[in-house]
Amino acid sequence: MTPELHQKLTAWRRHLHAHPELSLQEKATAAFVQDRLAELGIPFEAGIGGHGVVATLTRGHAQGRVGLRADMDALPITEDTGLPYASTTSGVMHACGHDGHTASLLGAAALLAADTSWSGTVDFIFQPAEEGYGGSRAMVGAGLFERFPMDRVFGFHNWPGLAAGTIAVHDGVVMASGGRVTITIEGHAGHAGMPHLTRDPVMAAGHLIVALQSIVARSVDPLDTAVLSLCTIEGGTAPNQIAGKVAIRGTLRFHREAVKDVLLARIGEICTGVATSFGVKVTPEIVMGVGVVVNTPDEAGLARLAAEKVRAEVRRDLAPSMAGEDFAFYLKQRPGAFVWIGNGDLRDGAELHGPRYDFNDAILPVASGWMAEVAKTALASN
Repeated sequence: MTPELHQKLTAWRRHLHAHPELSLQEKATAAFVQDRLAELGIPFEAGIGGHGVVATLTRGHAQGRVGLRADMDALPITEDTGLPYASTTSGVMHACGHDGHTASLLGAAALLAADTSWSGTVDFIFQPAEEGYGGSRAMVGAGLFERFPMDRVFGFHNWPGLAAGTIAVHDGVVMASGGRVTITIEGHAGHAGMPHLTRDPVMAAGHLIVALQSIVARSVDPLDTAVLSLCTIEGGTAPNQIAGKVAIRGTLRFHREAVKDVLLARIGEICTGVATSFGVKVTPEIVMGVGVVVNTPDEAGLARLAAEKVRAEVRRDLAPSMAGEDFAFYLKQRPGAFVWIGNGDLRDGAELHGPRYDFNDAILPVASGWMAEVAKTALASN
């Protein structure tokens, strides 16, 4: 990568950082991507699965076809970085680095457009709505793999705490599957001075939270991995009234389907038990995500080979994360690999989804270079 291209990608990335858009609202971001692709002379199709954009480059006569993916959406988080290019949208920021992923994929497109050494077809997937809103599912549902029949698909996520530019490639599981948990407790409201005439959902919620936290500790095999985090609780409007309803919300995560079955069964049993004990109605609702991110063996090997070609340090010893990624849905349709690229030292508040997070522009050459190289390496392997 030339210094001029690195500078251009940095400017693009910082523009995106300053103008974040939430999931399903990425209209301006998609338009920015389309304008940059037009500048590069790369044809594209827009409006795929929402604001999704897919650009395509073909060289030579080889029949192989590879997909490269980046996500575009931001998060409902208030930025606290003080950067000159900080978010200009109140309460919204690129706290997960999707601005950097998008800029990196544009960089890979620029590199491949200028490189005559490869043969085949590369599709550049700019995906909306990764942050829990099913953007990958929507693009697949809109005919992504029928309209762009790629053989393999690759992507990356920046990783704070991993040395800048280091590439971590997992054999097998990379990131967790998960689900959104909502538990509603309905009791009987009444005067706080006469609690015997009520059915207290707040009291039941307290016992329910403690009991649910025993599931991972006492029902899941210690050699397995699971998380059940209850993150919000809402109920009541007055300090002298026992509330009529409480809602608890959170998330569950796992790496194996068998663990999911244990979690769901125990949540149901505990909710039933608490309902009986306190005379309230407890209704659990769990909406599952898209699945575990699992690299296929051949594609993990190609990802490592591409990392070596861009002279990045390669790590194979990192444990999978309990964070989720809807790249999993692509991997249900096609073989592929998802890697982590180090964002540098982890600072307080600058972790993923933190208010002081920022993508490290110094890793753009490695990120763009790896994406371009993994496409070439995969096409050559055909």
